Amino acid sequence: MRTIAWIALVTSLAGACPAQRKSPMAPIEDVPGLPRVLLIGDSISIGYTLSAREALKGVANVHRIPTNGGPTSKGLSNIEDWLGSSKWDVIHFNWGLHDLCYRHPDSKTQGNRDKVNGSVTHSVEEYSRNLEKLVVRMKKTGSRLIFATTTPVPQGEAGRKVGDDILYNKAALTVMRKHKVSINDLHGLMANRMSQFGIRPGNVHFTPEGSMLLAEKVAKALKKALPAERN
Repeated sequence: MRTIAWIALVTSLAGACPAQRKSPMAPIEDVPGLPRVLLIGDSISIGYTLSAREALKGVANVHRIPTNGGPTSKGLSNIEDWLGSSKWDVIHFNWGLHDLCYRHPDSKTQGNRDKVNGSVTHSVEEYSRNLEKLVVRMKKTGSRLIFATTTPVPQGEAGRKVGDDILYNKAALTVMRKHKVSINDLHGLMANRMSQFGIRPGNVHFTPEGSMLLAEKVAKALKKALPAERN
């Protein structure tokens, strides 16, 4: 059924007018009267953006940041621009996979990933402190916040250690509980399923069907968080 749903979605997007066939990064034009949602995240979120947007068509205007969200340090440097001056009803966000990644300047692997000789981008403690600052800033918008747990690190990933996803999520959840931020457990959705939905062994990214599953969960969490009169 999920495969059929994915094919149907791809077909509908393929048949859309040129103005609708946009990159996930491209800005969208708001439908007046609908609540506004902002997605913040890395390439995993890029993968589920279009499907989540389609699932909430006529329900909410689903925007996303115009780039890969990267690690929390990039978030801190760009959060003001990403939030802008517009009102957001809901902000769905994640950082993690870039924070826990080990990199070395001499590595030839994509992104200079090297968990043997490299240095971690941000320690768990740094990640936690950065998330704290980001959450405090986003709460000032008055938006409803949803934190998406970081999806699993599979065996064989060149720059990420299996189990760090759990450690970083644990630290993140402590911050979220402190600030009463809702949780969307994407890690739980994909735990022990990377062999089925991972794009290839040792890769953190997902097949189209995997991204569709993530989009379904994201859309459900967003719909639940939207103003009651819109649900």
